[in-house]
Amino acid sequence: MKLNLTRPIAFFDIESTGINVSKDRIVEIAIVKINVDGSKETFHSLVNPQMSIPAQVVEIHGIDDDKVKNAPIFSAIAEEIKLFLNSADLAGYNSYKLDIPLLVEEFLRAGTEIDFDNRKVVDVQNIFHKMEQRTLSAAYKFYCNKDLQNAHSALIDTEATLEVLESQLDKYSNLNNSVDFLSEFSSINDFERVDFAGRLAKNAQNKVIYNFGKHKGKTVEEVMELEQGYYGWFVSEQTDFPKYSKLMLKKEMLRIKESKKNSNNLSEDKLDALKNKFNSSK
Repeated sequence: MKLNLTRPIAFFDIESTGINVSKDRIVEIAIVKINVDGSKETFHSLVNPQMSIPAQVVEIHGIDDDKVKNAPIFSAIAEEIKLFLNSADLAGYNSYKLDIPLLVEEFLRAGTEIDFDNRKVVDVQNIFHKMEQRTLSAAYKFYCNKDLQNAHSALIDTEATLEVLESQLDKYSNLNNSVDFLSEFSSINDFERVDFAGRLAKNAQNKVIYNFGKHKGKTVEEVMELEQGYYGWFVSEQTDFPKYSKLMLKKEMLRIKESKKNSNNLSEDKLDALKNKFNSSK
């Protein structure tokens, strides 16, 4: 079963120097964009991470310093990737935990503005885990009856991920082929993420909460009253939280301050109205 698309969806995979979103860098990126008419477009590039690739990581994806020494740095291709993605929704395998947060970090480091807020995200791994509990290679064998050759090549993994999703749609009658449904179904948590790393979320009352640590489950506004320095610690350069997480927290703090300011102004307006009413009655 093919996807039911109302706008393009970009399947992508990255290979990196490690799994620390704040410190590691992309060394390869591949994107397969499916347009509404079913046509495909492909973007693929090695990336010079401007840091040494650890030996243990090279053993996984086979990309060493020599392979990327003449590749473009991310900032040199950031605008090209942004234009290629355009307004497409996103899809990948285990993309919530690493690929999307790391891609967002690279865009922020490059100073390239790109809106991720209104994109749907389909994580094929989460669909797989909810249905079968396997890895990508096993998923490819299970759903497509093929052996995945050269796993950890970004382009091969990306093409395999697309094939797996289409086979999942054929296999499971309870899966809808709309991106809205798949995005919601493949979300690993019941809450709505505010940032891709999941450090911030929205509770049942649609208020932004911290989703980790000692203040997990508490709203940002609550923590402002409980521990005023917590926000400053979160957004400081000393922490390893992703830049996107810090950006979204700053936006929430700004919203809270504006809301309080408007509330105070409204209270002052009511007080002035009462004063005027009292004075006019004299």
